[in-house]
Amino acid sequence: MPELAYANAETRLLGRTHVWWWDLPAHAVPADVVLLGPAELDRLRRYRKPADAAAYAATRAGARRALGSVLGIPAHEITLGRAACPGCGDPHHGPPRLERPGLPVAISISRTASRGVIAVRSDTAVGVDIEALRTIGDPSNDHLAQMALTPAEREALLDTPPGPRRDGLFLRCWTRKEAVLKAVGLGLVGTELNRLETHPRTSGPVVVEHTQDGPTTRWSVEDLDLGDRYAAAVARPHGPAPSGTHIHPHD
Repeated sequence: MPELAYANAETRLLGRTHVWWWDLPAHAVPADVVLLGPAELDRLRRYRKPADAAAYAATRAGARRALGSVLGIPAHEITLGRAACPGCGDPHHGPPRLERPGLPVAISISRTASRGVIAVRSDTAVGVDIEALRTIGDPSNDHLAQMALTPAEREALLDTPPGPRRDGLFLRCWTRKEAVLKAVGLGLVGTELNRLETHPRTSGPVVVEHTQDGPTTRWSVEDLDLGDRYAAAVARPHGPAPSGTHIHPHD
């Protein structure tokens, strides 16, 4: 890529979080599969359900198309890999990384039923999560709620009548937590979710503090509007207010 293209890409990304989303097909699309690398094709073949394979291929291809659009290069010239896990150093389950071209760009990818999303920032960490809205159990005795929520979060849910509002509030907590963990570079395994306070009564942005085997880090977390049937959030390092989050129009 010419130096001018690099400069233009970094200028477009600087100070903003960029988000793209796309719908996921029920069956694999050849135009998606052809964009995958060898390791991704190997993983694709291991999926047993066609819909799961199609969702994986479309998500990885969608991420490349989004990056290509902001970097000004064809999607097939983009190589995605993984950074080493910051918790254990394992290179096989760390956060996604832009390997080619070699730009200081942070990325985070997520998918749920029928929808995929990528968040991109220049030269800093970013995390994104999306979840399809669904019914949850009683937060006073539901195992997932007990495992995932802080006392203040459970109280907020119990103060909300059962139904879509309570379900949405739970998924607001969940997506905010996931977005922070992805920005940190850690997964759910070994993370005490019920110590990660997401302030669900506040519409956001909110500041979420994360502490695990090291110093406390602070993250600015913002809810994303990616459709009526979804909850989503994006996290970036907390600091001076950036120029905002830009959700790119869906093609």
